[in-house]
Amino acid sequence: MDLDTRFPAVSDLRARARKRVPHFVFEYLDSSTGREAQSARNRARLQEIQFWPSILEGKFDCDTSTSFLGRDYPVPFGCAPVGMSGIMWPRAEKILSAACAKAGIPYGMSTVATVLPETLAPTIGDQGWFQMYMPSKPEFRADMLTRAKENGFHTLIVTVDTPFESSRERQRRANLTIPPKVNLAMLISMMMHPAWTIGTLQEGIPSLKLCEDYANRLKAQSKDYHSLGHAGHVIRGQPGWDDIQGLRDLWDGPMLVKGVQKGEDAKRLVGMGIDAIWVSNHSGRQFDGGPASISCLPAIRAAVPDTPLVFDSGVMGGLDILRALALGADFVMLGRAFHYAVGALGEKGPPHLIKMLRDDMVSNMGQMGARTLGDLSARLIPETMP
Repeated sequence: MDLDTRFPAVSDLRARARKRVPHFVFEYLDSSTGREAQSARNRARLQEIQFWPSILEGKFDCDTSTSFLGRDYPVPFGCAPVGMSGIMWPRAEKILSAACAKAGIPYGMSTVATVLPETLAPTIGDQGWFQMYMPSKPEFRADMLTRAKENGFHTLIVTVDTPFESSRERQRRANLTIPPKVNLAMLISMMMHPAWTIGTLQEGIPSLKLCEDYANRLKAQSKDYHSLGHAGHVIRGQPGWDDIQGLRDLWDGPMLVKGVQKGEDAKRLVGMGIDAIWVSNHSGRQFDGGPASISCLPAIRAAVPDTPLVFDSGVMGGLDILRALALGADFVMLGRAFHYAVGALGEKGPPHLIKMLRDDMVSNMGQMGARTLGDLSARLIPETMP
């Protein structure tokens, strides 16, 4: 199979994944919340950003390498954490972490992954980032961080843009609960997708392994334990600023805060010792009434000019990565795209996506006459910027 010909864009991987996985699985990954207006804004605002093309530059090479938080990377992007990643394709977390390790780019494991940190220790290489939804109990926080560190995760991501549950109507219409509870419609869809179903049965029904571990400890400790919702709901707290400072004191490696959309919040976090700010609106999955993530980026860069910035939300190709870098991001993370890739092509998907994104970056850098990533901002057309 000639992957470059059959799947030259992320949209091709998305279409293929939609055919290969049950309907409820695709709806879980692909959906946002509300009327999905914020998700649409993410894409629309990115596409409005334009660069001046260049001519007669002569022969030159494009360098896509970068340094971020003291580490060197061949490309300025990685795989963002996605909850219940293993539902998208059997062994998805293992496939993605191994592919990222081989490519030398970051892999983010979610607190609500379907595996434990111990499970991924053999596959993450030196590329493990651990994402935390902060547990309500301080002792669980400390233990979770210890387990992450002991199993090779060197960078901590604290997600702060999920203070309440979102509606995610498409997911509800697909009757997906977490962990999944199979009904007749889901069973029929599973039968129509035998490769996913057989692999999932062999691997085990996806569940929130790490959260379940702590939920079980909570149950053993407390007479007041109640299990409304999934294990992630049971252990997750609603953190405040003091909690961030507490985590900073516990974690001795690089620490990012994900879900920042305002410059003043970024500035306050940097003052607390946070190493990098992650500009994100959760790809429109939490709130339908906010700004596009890319629209927040310039103001945050202005507020914290010397702080490393990560960007996500709405990225669907190499040109989008260049747009975010030109507006002030130092690194870009993609969640859906990597999961479309693994759903579409299994183990072949993530390496193909990484190559596709880099090729797209080089092609567009060449059109602009940009030899390095540092050349991008000078090619921007100012009136198209958010």
